[in-house]
Amino acid sequence: MGAVAESLKNKLTAAFSPTRLDLDDESSRHAGHAGARPGGESHFKLVIEAAAFQGASRVQRQRMVYHALAEDLAGPVHALSVTALAPGETG
Repeated sequence: MGAVAESLKNKLTAAFSPTRLDLDDESSRHAGHAGARPGGESHFKLVIEAAAFQGASRVQRQRMVYHALAEDLAGPVHALSVTALAPGETG
């Protein structure tokens, strides 16, 4: 796992204490596209499950994640696909 992915995981863990956190670097699938970096770690797919998302809409959950990762999204991360779940939900 690279430094950017490690930073994302650490921030998400601190912000949400997730019961599930799957972060996949999909940068290789975006080579040559806008925002792609030669070393990767620019495009990610996230699945996160946390009690903090209970009762929040899909948009609210995404905003919560984006807020927690604002610094990374303004810097090395070009794209982030988010699936945010409350415990017991499937997705």
